[in-house]
Amino acid sequence: MRYLSTFILLLSINLSAQNQDIYKSEVWAADNEDGTYTNPILYSDYSDPDVVRVGEDYYMTASSFNVAPGLPILHSKDMINWKLINYALPIQVPAETFAVPQHGNGVWAPSMRAHNNQLYIYWGDPDHGIFMVKTDDPYGNWEDPVLVMEGKGLIDPSPLWDDDGKAYLVHAYAGSRRGVKSLLTVNRMNAEGTKILDAGRHVFDGHDDHPTVEGSKFYKRKGYYYIFAPAGGVSTGWQLILRSKNIYGPYEEKVVLEQGSTDINGPHQGAWVETPEGEDWFYHFQDLEAYGRIVHLQPMNWESNWPVMGEDKDRNGIGEPVKTHKKPNIGKEYPVGTPVESTEFEGDSLGLQWQWHANPDVVWHAKLPGEDHLRLFSIKLQDDYKNLWMTPNLLLQKFPAPDFTATTRISLFPQEAEEGKRAGLIIMGMDYATLTLTHDTDGFIIKQTQAIDAIDGEEEVTIAEKRIDSNEVVFRVKVNAPEAMCQFSYSEDGKDFSKIGNSFKAQPGKWIGAKVGLFNVSSQEAKRGGYADVENFRISK
Repeated sequence: MRYLSTFILLLSINLSAQNQDIYKSEVWAADNEDGTYTNPILYSDYSDPDVVRVGEDYYMTASSFNVAPGLPILHSKDMINWKLINYALPIQVPAETFAVPQHGNGVWAPSMRAHNNQLYIYWGDPDHGIFMVKTDDPYGNWEDPVLVMEGKGLIDPSPLWDDDGKAYLVHAYAGSRRGVKSLLTVNRMNAEGTKILDAGRHVFDGHDDHPTVEGSKFYKRKGYYYIFAPAGGVSTGWQLILRSKNIYGPYEEKVVLEQGSTDINGPHQGAWVETPEGEDWFYHFQDLEAYGRIVHLQPMNWESNWPVMGEDKDRNGIGEPVKTHKKPNIGKEYPVGTPVESTEFEGDSLGLQWQWHANPDVVWHAKLPGEDHLRLFSIKLQDDYKNLWMTPNLLLQKFPAPDFTATTRISLFPQEAEEGKRAGLIIMGMDYATLTLTHDTDGFIIKQTQAIDAIDGEEEVTIAEKRIDSNEVVFRVKVNAPEAMCQFSYSEDGKDFSKIGNSFKAQPGKWIGAKVGLFNVSSQEAKRGGYADVENFRISK
């Protein structure tokens, strides 16, 4: 049997190796470097975050929906500065289903727990059921997913291993699949946490006062069972706490966090974390449309065995989110660090910031040892192509800040003189826009395109175009808050940039924020072959 101290030692060894490279974003860092932090701590779409502490280390995961790899794993030593270290789900399951984009499906609202010297993650797939993965090394391989509970509309699960060794799972329902929502149900599990043992018992009905109650997280403290459950909807809701001395209830209820007079809408659904020094904190998200569900951290304490979050500014007994606060007391200072955004495409693998639109095919790209560029192959579009909404080989990353600029150098090698191959820079969502490098028999052309209502199958159209003399060009898009307005520009020499096309308002995807990234596609009519080499992808102010 391995002991928790061994588990922590293993993680510390890995952290020592991994923490040698610390990245600091040019566009957003929450650490003010004066003992305080400013929310959000992550200005990126780490939706429905859950956080667990193991010794002096903190791990976060989040919803990833249809993209691959899924279930991001982030690490922090101080709860403020986070690094993306891994994914727990290299491909979405069932693999065949997610070989094409399944917008809005896949991984919903995961829950992460440390138990029996391992890290567990449970999540609900609204079309298949509740899955679990686990590992004894968050930097390494996670075990294959286990289907713990099969069924439609089962979402937002959270496990609890009780003091007597019995295991339980609380979960919610997706009304779109099950015909009912705003219910929370508790099921017995086997001790291994791999299988549900009963039909479950409803423990809370939110239809009267707490519509769309979901996102359940299970805890136990001082003899009380607690279910932290957001209610009221993604962008307009509040944080509800349920407590009972009996795991099946009846549960008392209390709203503990709301928007109030702040501009932080829908503050809910996250994680309670206790530091080794005995401080309590609560992570939650805020929905900002194109920017996604960004992550905030609230101070928390206990009064009469109820959690109190944020600051009760109007003295109505309900906390409101804080914007700036003293950092958690963890006994030491750590350097400012953020998830990586920029890359020069060195090394032999993609950076962890990149995710595909669907389960990847090995022939979509090549990243060979010793080469300082990424090669994207020209993959044929689907037969019924109208726009890129259902194109799987889009290589994308999250918006990193309210204001930022993405710049990339691309060379197109179509291999044939005829038309049909195109590569470029994309802002992807339910509407999308691209800056595309393409060609015809006379040479190379830059096109700025848009697809408004891409989700509904509307065609992509060309807004502006410019013929150039070379197959190599530098593309740029500047994104500005608060409306996430995007302006494309290009440069033939890498120094002087010219605007092209219309300003475009980024839109969220299905349950996710907008994304920025790369693509290379081929028409159905064009001959096979062709590729694009991408030299770099840089995020700056």
